[in-house]
Amino acid sequence: MPVDPSAQVHPEAQLADDVDVGPFSVIGPNVRIGAGTRIGPHAVITGHTHIGRENHIFQFVSLGAEPQHRVYKGEPTRLVIGDRNTFREYCSVHRGTTIDQSETIIGDDNLLMAYTHVAHDCVLGNGITMANGASLAGHVRIGDFCILAGFALVYQFRRVGTMAFLAYCSGVQQDVPAFVRSSGAPAEPHGINSVGMRRRGYSEDEVAAAKQAYRTIYRSKLRLDQAREALREPAKHSEAVRVMLASLDAAQRGIIR
Repeated sequence: MPVDPSAQVHPEAQLADDVDVGPFSVIGPNVRIGAGTRIGPHAVITGHTHIGRENHIFQFVSLGAEPQHRVYKGEPTRLVIGDRNTFREYCSVHRGTTIDQSETIIGDDNLLMAYTHVAHDCVLGNGITMANGASLAGHVRIGDFCILAGFALVYQFRRVGTMAFLAYCSGVQQDVPAFVRSSGAPAEPHGINSVGMRRRGYSEDEVAAAKQAYRTIYRSKLRLDQAREALREPAKHSEAVRVMLASLDAAQRGIIR
């Protein structure tokens, strides 16, 4: 039987026929869950939460709870989760607030390990790994294929670009450009995530172009606006540089230095 008899599934919740729900889990009335999703024991899924296909939600996970924000007054905000994500033990993800986009969004193929937290109004791309204890404050944007090592923390409204790497206990107080490795609290840049780039199929020429762009941003003593302009021409010839430049253009609160 896909739904354990001890689970509490509201009659208005919409679950695909093959969704597994473990013992003592609680699923609220405004929840929709797609085919192939597995939910372990003692999980709580509430609020206007929409979950896609083939996700794996382990025991004691909390999805769609009210945001931890003083302005929230019970509005019907949402949590939207894509396909093939894994949420490990004690992971918590809160729904959005009306002071932003009214929803928290998680893409596809992400791994959120034990005790990770995603606060209200965050947007996560695809293929992201958040190791144990990593946490995002509200309104954070995380690009595709980023890695957040254990206990990495990202301050509210910050952006972490595609395939960036945040080392253990990083404290991100400003935006992290795409492909950049960072560590420390506050986080500082330490080169390009070349290993991750190669794993994702970037050529050696593209890796070299990203390294040169990094030198332009961090070693040339240019201001951020000057570095952006200096990368316009190289971006015409390199996908990696275009991605880096796009992350710089999106930076609204400066970048880590």
